[in-house]
Amino acid sequence: MFTVEKKFADNLREIVTKGQDDVMEKVRPVYADNTPAHSRYITQVFEKYDIDKGELPITCLRPIAWKSGIREILWIYRDASNDLNLLAEKYNVRWWDSWDIGDRTIGQCYGAVVARHDLMNRLLKGLCDNPFGRRHILNLWQYEDLEKPHGLDPCAYETLWSVRRRGEALYLDMSLIQRSSDYPVAGHINKMQYTALMMMVARHCGFLPGCFSHFVQNLHIYDRHLPQARELLRRFEEAGGCAPRLPEDSPLLAVPRLLLNPEKKSFYDMTPEDFTLEGYHPMEQMKLELAI
Repeated sequence: MFTVEKKFADNLREIVTKGQDDVMEKVRPVYADNTPAHSRYITQVFEKYDIDKGELPITCLRPIAWKSGIREILWIYRDASNDLNLLAEKYNVRWWDSWDIGDRTIGQCYGAVVARHDLMNRLLKGLCDNPFGRRHILNLWQYEDLEKPHGLDPCAYETLWSVRRRGEALYLDMSLIQRSSDYPVAGHINKMQYTALMMMVARHCGFLPGCFSHFVQNLHIYDRHLPQARELLRRFEEAGGCAPRLPEDSPLLAVPRLLLNPEKKSFYDMTPEDFTLEGYHPMEQMKLELAI
């Protein structure tokens, strides 16, 4: 777990101390009171986690809405939907409501793109039929679709999938490409939901989950979140994260595990309730205002 927390703290520290401010620029996001949401950011950030070795990408420095993240990922990739009523009624997730285009959908993006191009079925068939192929790619950034009414250009927009052999076992590795990430708010939600997606696809195709990699072009902290970022760094330091050796009771030594119901084999039969998270004991929650 310490590997995960150290990467998180190192990235937060670099953004806070060395990041570029966009205060001189015109920005798209706003807060609920319509104030422009400026950010401090760094670019070209890469993280890699070996799920098979227990490197689950979740922080204990604050609670992460990992189950809601899995609900959202199923709405996008299994239901292949842009319907906000479905997301609210089936999954009790409402954080997309701010991007309603006026018809209770987010328009032609995310799940609508998955449906239009049959992306999920193509991926599953490709991995099952030709596991060692080098063309297993899902890409939500389709210019023709983005020219149609939609709520938000995809942030996490591409995944690349590879199978490798270790002894008799086949492992599925997945890389997530993201153009932009609100790091303290959604960074670990995105990591966890796509780790869950990798686990579901691996199970469907008869593989074991391997390595999850995450590349973010613009990793940022919004201006109103800088105090919370400094608090997260304080928590990391108080838990011994900057000491030569971690105290034996440090929460940074915990090794949480994400488990998928072993009875579920088909991607289309899996539900959020099929996931359990063991050994996760996060610190106190903090309020982080959403930039829309």
